[in-house]
Amino acid sequence: MNFNHFYKAIQGIVSIDLPAKSAHLKMAPIERIAMIKDGFDDIKTAREAAVMMLIYPKNTIAHLVLIVRNSYPGVHSSQIAFPGGKVEDVDINLKETALRETYEEIGIHPSKIQIIRDFSSVYIPPSNFLVHPFLGVSATELEFTLQVTEVAEIIEIPLSILLDDNIISLKIIDTSYAKSREVPTFLIGEHVVWGATAMMLSELKDSLKMIL
Repeated sequence: MNFNHFYKAIQGIVSIDLPAKSAHLKMAPIERIAMIKDGFDDIKTAREAAVMMLIYPKNTIAHLVLIVRNSYPGVHSSQIAFPGGKVEDVDINLKETALRETYEEIGIHPSKIQIIRDFSSVYIPPSNFLVHPFLGVSATELEFTLQVTEVAEIIEIPLSILLDDNIISLKIIDTSYAKSREVPTFLIGEHVVWGATAMMLSELKDSLKMIL
């Protein structure tokens, strides 16, 4: 997808009603479906985090960036995610968290990012985090600098690939709930995206299809 076409259309996303649960449920592991429909009792005690869904031009084509987290002792080790992290005392609000963490993890300064809008939050029971996604756009090509202690690599996805329904598939994965569970995934090249990141991607995908 041509970036200029995307950039002209993206402001239209501000006024739409987000698909929220309907989009999240498409990519939710089966153990989480009832929790999404009925709500989460633990959400009142959840820690908060914010992530950036950052779209930018690369060779005139609109791309989205994801990161691969380093291996470490924890539930999100080696997983594919959006740049972002937990709220710190220095953050004025959740938007500032997303901008700060994006700068820290992939080296993109807040001045290069235009925040378009926030998206529906996703609760992650294994880590007890409530994650708030923000859609950000950079009008210029980007050079990434990885925070090597946390980020193993970046994944640059042409937006046209995200919008292709053929990348959605069921895969057998070991989850925090059980071993060898069949879960819905996005297959992006050699990368398998599932869980909370896939749920947020699903809402972004469905929202973009409303305006593009």
